[in-house]
Amino acid sequence: MDFQIAALLAQDGLTNGAIYALLALALVLVFGVTRVIFVPQGEFVAFGALTLAALQMGKTPGTVWLLLGMTLAAAVLESYRCGRAGTWRRWPREMLVLAAFPLAVALASYFLAPLQLPLWAQVLLTFCIITPMGPLLYRLAFQPVAEASVLVLLILAVAIHFVFVGLGLFLFGAEGSRTPPFGSGGFEALGVNVSNQALWVYAVSSALIVALYLFFGRTIFGKALRATAMNRVGARLIGASPNFAGRLTFTLAAALGAASGVLIGPITTVYYDSGFLIGLKGFVGAIIGGLVSYPIAALGALLVGLLESYASFWASAYKEIIVFTLIIPVLLWRSLTTTHHEEEE
Repeated sequence: MDFQIAALLAQDGLTNGAIYALLALALVLVFGVTRVIFVPQGEFVAFGALTLAALQMGKTPGTVWLLLGMTLAAAVLESYRCGRAGTWRRWPREMLVLAAFPLAVALASYFLAPLQLPLWAQVLLTFCIITPMGPLLYRLAFQPVAEASVLVLLILAVAIHFVFVGLGLFLFGAEGSRTPPFGSGGFEALGVNVSNQALWVYAVSSALIVALYLFFGRTIFGKALRATAMNRVGARLIGASPNFAGRLTFTLAAALGAASGVLIGPITTVYYDSGFLIGLKGFVGAIIGGLVSYPIAALGALLVGLLESYASFWASAYKEIIVFTLIIPVLLWRSLTTTHHEEEE
């Protein structure tokens, strides 16, 4: 292996690692606030890439119907809650908050999809379709069992993953899709060609990471999420609603998943079930950070991307095994250095 090959592999590793870093941050965020190991995170990646691909073909994405179905189910659940609690006066407001944006997005998608919108508008529409699925999923599946144990929440997350994979096959079919790159060409640095698509990935990933840093450090909602992650009971006592924190957290996770899907679409062909493997590599990065440290999780995800790239050169048949084997020494180290205690009821 000469320097040029090593540099090319490093570029590919950093490009994939930047995407894995977004997923790792989303997983750490969701676990920190809600204690949910968010297994379906990868499905938002696949849905984001496939939604953008459908829009570029002038078709109404199948995720629009999924969004409508989730909105209807959440509306029924919320209506039942209002009826049981006797708070029908709040019902119109709850329905407006819950359903207005998803219905508007679905209607806009139905009429705008055949018009061959410019790329930036298609990306924006993709975000508007995928992001509302996050809070809707939390309202339907996780909010009713928010106080359950981590194991129960994990089992539920795995079940949702399988449901989403089946829905992905039904909505998009078994064929994969690949979106065109955001920019053609590139430039040469140190004898290595750097593509414009890689620069887009670096720029967007860095911008989102900085935006998350500012969100958590400078906004009241970000501080509320941090408070909920540190102490759910204490956050409730100071007026930070755990349900609102959960919905906001899942909104951010869905948005990060959509961004990852949009970025990874031009790099590799995405199938209905591709999200699980992509999300699992982000999970390895999150585990390196102990599911608590954002910087270490992001660095761990970059390490996963580099390891995957170089493993594909030296032993392509075993690259996935090599990547996932990385989690074993990390778990062993944390098992030996972390104080074990029974989970509090």
